[in-house]
Amino acid sequence: MTAPTTQRESRVIHQPVLGSRRFSNYWWAIVVSLGGTGFLLAGLSSYLKVNLLPFGDATGLLFIPQGVAMGFYGVAGLLLGFYLWLVILWDVGGGYNEFNKETGMVKIFRWGFPGKNRRIEFGCRLQDVQSIRVEIKEGLNPRRALYLRVKERREVPLTRVGQPLSLSELENQGAELARFVGVPLEGL
Repeated sequence: MTAPTTQRESRVIHQPVLGSRRFSNYWWAIVVSLGGTGFLLAGLSSYLKVNLLPFGDATGLLFIPQGVAMGFYGVAGLLLGFYLWLVILWDVGGGYNEFNKETGMVKIFRWGFPGKNRRIEFGCRLQDVQSIRVEIKEGLNPRRALYLRVKERREVPLTRVGQPLSLSELENQGAELARFVGVPLEGL
């Protein structure tokens, strides 16, 4: 019973792609939400002359201009925090890559923002794949990514956005895919 599973696994590669549900996004959503709440409470404290903050005393601030500015920054911070929490909830950018020799197809799936294009799907035949391309760009904004080069189409990104993979991980993943599909690995 175990043999068919290993045979199937050798004929299908299924790679989950991490979207916006990363530790860094949770971290920034928490930090921005707490900061926005603090600024808004400071602004309200200066208006109401009642201390609403659990630390510090904002009742001594003049409402105009300091309280208004604090309130504005608080509302802006809470809106940004709300956006970050929604992006995490919707898992924007999450999905998977599937290379299937049994069906002869490649399927790339990602979640987008809500609406008619929430489900982003791309499919092609394995024989239409020309190569797997590795892009390595160092510097201020480093980029390390894998792309699928398909006949008569644009290149399709295979790796997550935002956090570059390590060089060894990128090389191993690219070589494994190129071997599996039977196409050259470009860009190294």
